[in-house]
Amino acid sequence: MKAADHYDVAVIGGGPAGMMAALRAAERGKSVVLLEKNTKLGKKLDITGGGRCNITNAEFDKRAFLKHYGSGEKFLHSPLSQFSVQDTFDLFTTRGLPLVVEARKRAFPATHRATDVTKTLEKYLQDAGVAVRTRTAVSALRAKSGRIMAAVYNGGTYTADSFIIATGGMSHPETGSTGDGFRWLAEMGHTVRPASPSIVPLKMSDAWVKKLAGTTIENVKIIFFCEGKRAFSKAGPLLFTHFGLSGPMILNSAAQVGDLLLAGDVTCAIDLFPEMDFPALDKKILAAIDAGKNRQLINVLPEIVPRGVANAVLALMKVGTDTKAHSFPKEDRRRLVHLLKAMQADIIGLMGFDRAVVSDGGVILEEVDTRTMRSRIISNLYLIGDVLHISRPSGGYSLQLCWTTGYVAGNAV
Repeated sequence: MKAADHYDVAVIGGGPAGMMAALRAAERGKSVVLLEKNTKLGKKLDITGGGRCNITNAEFDKRAFLKHYGSGEKFLHSPLSQFSVQDTFDLFTTRGLPLVVEARKRAFPATHRATDVTKTLEKYLQDAGVAVRTRTAVSALRAKSGRIMAAVYNGGTYTADSFIIATGGMSHPETGSTGDGFRWLAEMGHTVRPASPSIVPLKMSDAWVKKLAGTTIENVKIIFFCEGKRAFSKAGPLLFTHFGLSGPMILNSAAQVGDLLLAGDVTCAIDLFPEMDFPALDKKILAAIDAGKNRQLINVLPEIVPRGVANAVLALMKVGTDTKAHSFPKEDRRRLVHLLKAMQADIIGLMGFDRAVVSDGGVILEEVDTRTMRSRIISNLYLIGDVLHISRPSGGYSLQLCWTTGYVAGNAV
């Protein structure tokens, strides 16, 4: 084993939080090494937002923004005061990557390419003088007398005055997020909550749902039930997949649905026309049928619902695809109204870490001084990004947490 390389700061993990921490520490004149197990930096960042990278959420009111972090809200006032949503906009814009804001205040790079975010940060790291070491899988941390002494990897060790852990959670393990940091931190005495997929699609058993794979409906209301009792509801766009349901509304419901699944059987009712009451929807359907009374019902229904949904509706109603619109009786029309206002489906689970946008779990915030992101247990250790146990929805909140905690640690280390 070769002699140890020594730096002021060693950052373990080359994702968004780690890159931010490294470049900020280097800007302050620190010698910094960034250690990444993959062949390149930002491997998970490159696939976020469907490859477009939802870089933050354009909610500039700090208090309103923090409401999205659940019990973590009270711990994050200081970090967000040090590096805000506006600071994120300014950082990327001044580095030549302007942002655009879309529905639900989601901010993306104007190029709509996540890889451009990674490239911008890589150039920033280079300009700041950070020593980047890819293909460097840290296998252990050596600690003594309440301090980290060295990071061990297969080619030797790196020693540093301070260490920043940015190894991520456990979503998309194929990108390297395999929970290594959780194990190290637990061994050093931190309380680490077990990981579970928290922003993840739902797994369904109903064949009609899976047959609609690829279909998106822009505005629905979905009501969740546990053991037949109404639990909660959400509204927004819905994406049908070959395994169940997805889309921002579903992803942001997954944690609550997961809790319900622990308590019993979970079902849902999908209202395809949340803005219409029953009489208004009946009137809409009647008008479409009257206008196309001599056509087959299967060719009339797409004027009311998406074509794929029309096929599913007829199958659920056990109505033949060759049925003429004028042969569709009033009783069946009423059944159709009730069906479109409450399409029933069974939820059998959450998809796993490989499908998760974000997983929760990690070190509890009571053990971190969030004014600096320094561990309250290990004096020269800083914890950032997804190694922290913080619940948050999709929509840019996870990456803003990375930018903010990374900056704060890099500024304080």
